[in-house]
Amino acid sequence: MEDHSAVVAARTRELDEATRAAVIQVCIAAHDEPDFQRLFSFLPPDGLHVLGYSQSQLASHAVVTTRWLQPAGQPLLKTAYVDAVATDPAFQGRGFGSLVMRHLAWLVRDEYDIACLETERVTFYERLGWQEWRGPLAGRAERGLVPTPEQTGIMILRLPRTPELDWESLLTIECQPERIW
Repeated sequence: MEDHSAVVAARTRELDEATRAAVIQVCIAAHDEPDFQRLFSFLPPDGLHVLGYSQSQLASHAVVTTRWLQPAGQPLLKTAYVDAVATDPAFQGRGFGSLVMRHLAWLVRDEYDIACLETERVTFYERLGWQEWRGPLAGRAERGLVPTPEQTGIMILRLPRTPELDWESLLTIECQPERIW
């Protein structure tokens, strides 16, 4: 980790245009995915961004929004859903992503019941204490459950209020207009 690194947290509504542009640039560079141009059209004003800086340059980012997981046999759990986790390729492998994710976990520990994200990089998150869900997955829609058997990489971070979990049971989340997970 560099000597002049810093982690800042801010709500979506607090981010100026330059910071929003930097977030989009980091996400596109990290994921080679131009759809991140639309990121801020999907985020609520109270989305919580965790920004990792090297000097004054944005190196890493993650955002938390509120969603609602429901493990079988449990009530709905207020969920810190993590999206747009990205580290600029120039800063990858230097601890910025881990720093941002550890800070994020600390920030959400008292407000949420559980944290969740979807990833292809399972081992990165396992090193940070996240666990991959092993049971079946589905979305909850007005018409009923929408099974997502092809979905992989759903990671859970237990928080102080997380109930006991059966990692092999059905896990559901509310469907959103653009996606389930």
